[in-house]
Amino acid sequence: MTDDQAAGFDLGSAEFVRDPYPVFAALRSQGRALWHEELGLWLAARHADADAVLRHRRLGRIFTPREPPDLWDTFNWLHAESILDSEPPKHTRLRALVAKAFARGHIERLRPRVRALAGGLLDAVEPSGTLDAIADYAEPLPVMVIAELLGVPEEDRHLLRPWSQAIVKMYEYERTPEQQVAARQAGQEFADYVVAMAVQRRAQPGDDLVSHLASVEDGGERLSERELVATCVLLLNAGHEASVNGFGNGLVTLLRNPEELTRLQRDPWGLAPTAVEEFLRFDAPLQLFERTAKEDVDVAGIRVVAGQKIAALLGAANRDPAVFADADRFDATRDPNPHIGFGAGIHFCLGAPLARLELQTSVPMLVERFPGLRLAAEPTLRPTFVLRGYESVPLTW
Repeated sequence: MTDDQAAGFDLGSAEFVRDPYPVFAALRSQGRALWHEELGLWLAARHADADAVLRHRRLGRIFTPREPPDLWDTFNWLHAESILDSEPPKHTRLRALVAKAFARGHIERLRPRVRALAGGLLDAVEPSGTLDAIADYAEPLPVMVIAELLGVPEEDRHLLRPWSQAIVKMYEYERTPEQQVAARQAGQEFADYVVAMAVQRRAQPGDDLVSHLASVEDGGERLSERELVATCVLLLNAGHEASVNGFGNGLVTLLRNPEELTRLQRDPWGLAPTAVEEFLRFDAPLQLFERTAKEDVDVAGIRVVAGQKIAALLGAANRDPAVFADADRFDATRDPNPHIGFGAGIHFCLGAPLARLELQTSVPMLVERFPGLRLAAEPTLRPTFVLRGYESVPLTW
């Protein structure tokens, strides 16, 4: 292994996946991006470098269709037609249209509904005295919220989470054949469902986001059917993963730092905004975001040649001591907190306001409802790296 290579970054190591932060510190100490031979890409670990990777206009989010195309057709266009996997000028057009639909007050009108939904979930578990913070609270809440946002009928909402779980497994670097089959099937079923919903909303529009996406116009431009479907699928996949994993990762950290838990319990609603940002910084729900060089480019201390990939390591950047004082300490009052958990540049997460709303509601409601909240057993971490989160967080009070 040469000095250019990223030692210790081993996705096959259970220890690394469990706690990648010591390796991140070693990568940052090199002062530039490092090459990872197995993944075939550069890794940018410092905050300044990761931020530059996310913002550089000669680096693109270039989607590579999966092969064979007849098997992956729907899965491929769901990504090729989305904002996340598009670059200007297409990205500019899509983001303007979607942002215009979002601007009709969708997020703010959900505020009381998010609180009601979270309260209902807590009411259901309170008599038992135990709670799985993921299965009983963090997972169902964002799916309920996004279903409300899109206008998905209540009787169909149970379909959304399994579809999303199957699709996002393809974002990891190690996948089984069974997971690939499930992802293709989920993509097809989800696309068919949204197409049918969009047809119905064009004929009978409501006050939901699908109706507004179907009708939104900007400078004579409108979303195609595939672009509308891809936008809805992206909203569920990205929206719920950020909320579920951001909540679970942050909650486990909070419960392992009793002084910070006490601070939050004393003023749950007043401290929620800074605590939530620290949740997203300290143990990032999305650890890696790839970009591809459209031409030779100097960035993060190295030259990335045209066609090569470079990844921003968001979790590593968010623990950079050059930016964050006492970076390895969880501080629920940290301010300012310039983390890049939601990305940066043109691909900054469009759903960030919704994720923040959900977390700034669900976190204080939980700690306020159960003053004696504590871990009932050791949480179970998911065996994945890119999307970092817990499968189960058992609680009692």
